[in-house]
Amino acid sequence: MKRAKSSSHVFAVRLMQHMVVPTFVLDAERNVLIWNHACERLTGVMADEVIGTRNHWCAFYDSPRYCLADLLALGQTEELAALYAEHTEPGVSGNGLRAENWCTMPRADRRLYLAIDAGPIYDDSGKLIAVVETVRDMTEQKLAQMALQNLAARDGLTGIANRRTFDDRIELEWLRSQRERQPLSMLLIDVDFFKRYNDSYGHQQGDECLRQIASTVEGALFRPADLAARYGGEEFAVIMPNTNSPGAKAVATRICERIRALNLAHAHSDVANHVTISVGVATMTPGAEAARLQSFPDLIAAADAALYAAKHAGRDRHVVADAAACENATAV
Repeated sequence: MKRAKSSSHVFAVRLMQHMVVPTFVLDAERNVLIWNHACERLTGVMADEVIGTRNHWCAFYDSPRYCLADLLALGQTEELAALYAEHTEPGVSGNGLRAENWCTMPRADRRLYLAIDAGPIYDDSGKLIAVVETVRDMTEQKLAQMALQNLAARDGLTGIANRRTFDDRIELEWLRSQRERQPLSMLLIDVDFFKRYNDSYGHQQGDECLRQIASTVEGALFRPADLAARYGGEEFAVIMPNTNSPGAKAVATRICERIRALNLAHAHSDVANHVTISVGVATMTPGAEAARLQSFPDLIAAADAALYAAKHAGRDRHVVADAAACENATAV
């Protein structure tokens, strides 16, 4: 009987060793029992380097951290969200866990997006004796998904964020600013006399003009948190979290100056012989006394009113929403 069990055990180990799916097994104390050949090929880490140790993490990450099998063995599933980009909740996949994550793969010298499954093995009394983890390389699928998401989020002509992305982001940033009681600023930008430009120079040149303006606006933003988007037609928008009115005004000034520096000829403008823009600047602090009953559409409306004031004042300038009603708006 013992011989039969021993034979079955050897067969199971050999079977797992030759599975095409990268697989490793931890015992209840999280020591590596099995590290199959597919796992060696994927990670570049040989079985004899990790068998009997808890060093399996080094095949996937640069610094020590738990793998999915560790969390299952330790019963620390509350750490899933902190360690994995995507994961199932405990119990959804039976007794096992599923997760997805980017892994640095130090020995293989490549970064891979892995789909991971971990399942427990219990003895007849219900005691945990091992955890099996399998991994699948999903990098190509993830990159394709990211490319599609990027296309959906970007304006086809200019390459910057599109209106849908702007709409989603402004609502998100408003909620974040409301929670943190921090100011949120935005700019609305309009290309002065663009219809005349398009009619005079043709649609192809008009498209190139919009591309250069979009690139210039985006290039004038120095923080990753700021977002430049094509708002529609020849209008652009900028969202700036944690930015007060003087900070927003400084960005508007920088953008106006850089657009002038492009020196795109515009013989039919009433402002100058080159392309110029008008900018509306608005800042609100959600949750503050003055903005307690306001919402992000009010911020957009304030920027729009300031943009209208900039146009009414002669274009080629910015106007701050608080001063939109003033008649002495100054060019910058």
